Amino acid sequence: MGFPRTPFLTVAEDLSLYRQSLPGGRPPGRQELRIYDMNEHTFFEWKRSERLTAVLALAFCLLGLGLQRLPGVGFSGKLSWGLALVCLVLLGLSRLSRRHRGWKLLLRIAQIGLAALVLGLSAVEVWVIRAGHRDESAQPADAVIVLGAGVNGTTPSVALQTRIDAAERYLKAHPDIPAVLSGGQGPGEDISEARVMYDALTERGIDPARLILEEQSANTRQNLRNSLPLLERQGFDSYGGRLAVITNGFHMARVGLLWDLPTELVQVPAKLPWWLDANYYLRESFAIVNDMVLRPLLA
Repeated sequence: MGFPRTPFLTVAEDLSLYRQSLPGGRPPGRQELRIYDMNEHTFFEWKRSERLTAVLALAFCLLGLGLQRLPGVGFSGKLSWGLALVCLVLLGLSRLSRRHRGWKLLLRIAQIGLAALVLGLSAVEVWVIRAGHRDESAQPADAVIVLGAGVNGTTPSVALQTRIDAAERYLKAHPDIPAVLSGGQGPGEDISEARVMYDALTERGIDPARLILEEQSANTRQNLRNSLPLLERQGFDSYGGRLAVITNGFHMARVGLLWDLPTELVQVPAKLPWWLDANYYLRESFAIVNDMVLRPLLA
């Protein structure tokens, strides 16, 4: 049984008239009639959490676009794109959860997993920041390791340039100790990172006889493992000496984590511009999880 629809009636009034036209004022049987208001599909009729998630997705997309155009902060740009994708996935699950309980359960699992991941990475990040802000460059040492960073052709990256500057200051302040310059040759590098550091430091007056090149390393673990035997040949006591490590602050936590000898480490952090510092500190927490958790699991 039907009735003529008046274009000026609301959905609620339409439903009321429909029920009045039926015997007893209700549809036959136990089945409930469900009317979908099409306005719920517009942005302003979404739940507040869904609107916030959509706005965050847009903000992260715009941030990613901006960061991708800036040199040296590529990781932050990619992270922004990743966060935008996460927001879109959560938004999609939230919309689908209105239709079926299975989607709602999946949404809850995704939210709990994301919260656990954020808490874990935040704890790692706090530890990385605390370790990186300890400056012991005024303390003496028996030997030095300078860790390499990227090279563009033959030109040191900003990170490597700051390490060269810090190494120059420390070696001039402590003129009688040897130093290993550690870093191999990676993609896009015409010469090794160690050779770039050697050339820059000798041009600034550091005695070449003090500098030992280690040109085989491709990561931090190899930097430390390959450099130690070279220092021991120079008389360094790896079980009782003091070793100065020159790298950027964000890198110090991982160095301490990978160093498994009783040698006392002296942190000599190289200062980066604040925007690069923020980018690398963000990246480092992911790098530590990769080195200490994912890589051993996949090995």
